Amino acid sequence: MSGVKELGYVVYEVSSLTDWEHFGVDLLGMQYGEKTADGFTLRTDEKAHRWVVTEGPVDDLVATGYEVSDAAALDALVAKLRAADVEVAEGDDALAAARKVDRIFITADPMGNRVELVTGLADAATPFESAKLLGGFVTGAGGAGHQVLLAHGVSRETYLGFYLDLLGFRISDIIVEELAPGVVADLIFLHCNGRHHTVAFGDLPSPKKTHHFMVEVTDIRDVGLAYDRCMDAKQPFEMTLGMHPNDQMFSFYVFTPSGFSIEYGWGGLIIDDETWEVKTLDKLHSWGHRPPGVVADLLAAAPAPHGEAH
Repeated sequence: MSGVKELGYVVYEVSSLTDWEHFGVDLLGMQYGEKTADGFTLRTDEKAHRWVVTEGPVDDLVATGYEVSDAAALDALVAKLRAADVEVAEGDDALAAARKVDRIFITADPMGNRVELVTGLADAATPFESAKLLGGFVTGAGGAGHQVLLAHGVSRETYLGFYLDLLGFRISDIIVEELAPGVVADLIFLHCNGRHHTVAFGDLPSPKKTHHFMVEVTDIRDVGLAYDRCMDAKQPFEMTLGMHPNDQMFSFYVFTPSGFSIEYGWGGLIIDDETWEVKTLDKLHSWGHRPPGVVADLLAAAPAPHGEAH
């Protein structure tokens, strides 16, 4: 198969390397990879890196590395893109070395997001170790995690033409929910392996390219411990604990120092393409995932237990 097999890594440009190191290592429980010329890397498994953090003013996603199975599959995918008049350039040896891959080609999706197609993402020289986690992160055949990207007015037909027809993703499901009168969230979720979705798209009101990146842990207790660490550090939350109806992820959303979010989850659904049926759901959340201000107001408004004063 010449399509993408997994999300290998993401590259973020951030304005504060210090804040990001604290966020990734101390709060999320990742492992510091190595210092680079313009930042550092973060590990979540045996790979040399899953996140590449570079210094700059953008505070957003600047590249996504999608891995394909081998050199022949990469050549076939590049040929397919070029046949569809999509511009693709081969990365030089210096870029391949920086990304720790055998080969790399660069293109862009219809929203202008930089897409790096790679083979041979290297393992690190040492085993993964986290000072914070009881378990580990869920990667393996599912790749680094998932991300939700903003469509920014590009039609669904256009971006699906790129991700489905060219890169080989498949639709998992769609969620359409009226959040308020006239305000509709409409997201589509795509997979390229067993992970319920590797990328999803919606026209959410955000100036950024990315809404969030999801990391999944193997031990449910690590969700609670990370939740407490972020709370104690006064890191701003987007949503408190909850669960999604489609991938059944138990998770919370916390803002990064760059203003987009990380979903920190456990228990995500694995898709079997032989039996999977695409559905359209009408709720983004099965329960929870409430804005922190709403939760704070409800807790503050609750009456004191009988016999006690506020």
